[in-house]
Amino acid sequence: MAHVVTAFCRNGTDVLLVRRSDAVGTYAGRWGGISGYVEGDTGDPLDDARREVREETGIDPASLTLVRRGDPIAVDDAEGAFTVHPFLFDCTTRTVTPNEELVETEWVQPTAMLDRETVPRLWETYRAVGPTVETVTSDRTHGSSYVSIRALEVLRDEAASLSASRSAAESDVDDDWDRLAEVARTLRGARPGMTALATRVNRVLAEADRTAVAVRDRAIRAVVDAATADDRAARAAVRELAGDDGPTAVLTLSRSETVATALATLDGPIFVAESAPGGEGRNVAASLAAEAEREVTLLPDSAVASLLAEGRVDAALVGADAVLADGSVANKVGTRTLALVAADADVPVYVVTARDKVAPTEEFHPEQAAFDAPAGVETYAPLFDRTHADGVTVVTEDGPLDAEACREVAERHRRLAAWDDDDGKE
Repeated sequence: MAHVVTAFCRNGTDVLLVRRSDAVGTYAGRWGGISGYVEGDTGDPLDDARREVREETGIDPASLTLVRRGDPIAVDDAEGAFTVHPFLFDCTTRTVTPNEELVETEWVQPTAMLDRETVPRLWETYRAVGPTVETVTSDRTHGSSYVSIRALEVLRDEAASLSASRSAAESDVDDDWDRLAEVARTLRGARPGMTALATRVNRVLAEADRTAVAVRDRAIRAVVDAATADDRAARAAVRELAGDDGPTAVLTLSRSETVATALATLDGPIFVAESAPGGEGRNVAASLAAEAEREVTLLPDSAVASLLAEGRVDAALVGADAVLADGSVANKVGTRTLALVAADADVPVYVVTARDKVAPTEEFHPEQAAFDAPAGVETYAPLFDRTHADGVTVVTEDGPLDAEACREVAERHRRLAAWDDDDGKE
């Protein structure tokens, strides 16, 4: 049995599908991921996956970040017997230069696989590396915007699998709805401090009828809408930050995809707090420094007050895991300290976030981080803290959002959650 790799490249919320040419030995004319044979008996198939991406599409392996590798999948049909090793990469480019093995390429939502003539078991291969409830629950690296989009993809893919597994005539609508409702509840409960996740999942269930097809279609739209909202929020933050007197020096902490998008378009120096526990600020600083020739400075959290006192920062920009109904902000621990010392230094603090992160209540979930201590010593290590509304300016895709507007949005989000009340489950 031949061993092959199948690599899925993801950019934003789309994956790259390729249609195979007559130059390949098997499955000519069918759509698939980027694939090729595993070379040698002792090498890592991951190396083969990266090589195939470069050879078939011209995408530099430096543009790829491995997201997940899946368990091998067996394929045995008239064209051969194969063991497929699946991989999913995040890809920073959409520019594709196909070689002779491909006749067509397209960036699409993964569910498009179900509507095309594909190589055998392509959807199953993708699902072996696509987002799951478990990967959403365990993700302590990314911000809530990223995690909420991955949660929507879990719901989308589960609904797509249900709708594809049987014809409309034999579909058990109630069973499908019960299954999807349970997935939605599990996703919401996975990260209770990430409001965008709950809001976006609730919107799908509230606005779809009780069929897998409707949930699939609404989730597809929700994935695209969420990514668009985050980008619009980033642009709104840039408008607030852009100074008339030259480049703006900005301080940030933790990791937010929306903040990163905004910072990528600014020209001034960037200061990044390490953001313990977790220290994700280190990777953020490295990523920003690699994107362009710019001044990026990493500092320990304990040095934030000293930096602001020196007058080297014009503004602070952070993300949010939630904006509570009273306008206060829940974000990575250290945000409250930043706001307090920034007020003393007369430095404005902007919180950039999509409106979907406005929570329906004022309930705060600090969570707890892993934190080592000597035997017999108690620990106090909240992962999130709460910053009062008067210490920050919240900027959404529609511009600044004051406390009264937060209350109005919170009420709308409370109504979205009513789909579950109607089910009588909570």
